Amino acid sequence: MARPRQFDETQVLEAAGNIFWLKGFEATSTRDLAESMGLTQASLYNAFGDKRGLYMKALRQYVDSRLYGRFARSTGAPTPGLAIVSYFSSIIRDSLADPDHRGCLLVNGAFEAQPDDAELQRVIAAETTEIEAFFRHHLALAQESGEIPNSEPPEDLAKMLLAVQFGLRTLVRVRPERELLDGMVRPVMSMLTLPWPLPAPQPDG
Repeated sequence: MARPRQFDETQVLEAAGNIFWLKGFEATSTRDLAESMGLTQASLYNAFGDKRGLYMKALRQYVDSRLYGRFARSTGAPTPGLAIVSYFSSIIRDSLADPDHRGCLLVNGAFEAQPDDAELQRVIAAETTEIEAFFRHHLALAQESGEIPNSEPPEDLAKMLLAVQFGLRTLVRVRPERELLDGMVRPVMSMLTLPWPLPAPQPDG
């Protein structure tokens, strides 16, 4: 009879994801992972099979908690256009607050994916499609309401925003400068007639 696991899978996957995020898949050793997760290497292999299996699970958890969490928080904005502004505001805020300037595990994975790694390519392609769909949905709603111009199709605008996001997440790793990141987003928001940055909230009373 198999012994029950003596660890919280969510916590150990978070720890593994943080190491992969910091060092990248290739540079991360199983020893690095075991130490960060508080497991022996034997327990790591028994629970997750191998480093690749662990990476895929950690990436899945990262996407579910961070990317989809950002979708949910941004969708709570007062208007569809402001949801897009909120989304990019949170990316820049979180990226600059990260002392290690790790960028994004999903974007980093896109650069690490080898030509023959069809599984990882499929996963990353699927998630970038979800990001594009998030943009397209809110852009279409914003155009329907008259919040932004309808001079360009939302499908094309969504692709542009996806490219901006990848650029932000890449450059912040080597140039974590607010002026640079704001300057990448401001012209796009200006074209969409959306405010950038978001106005600071006014105190009550």
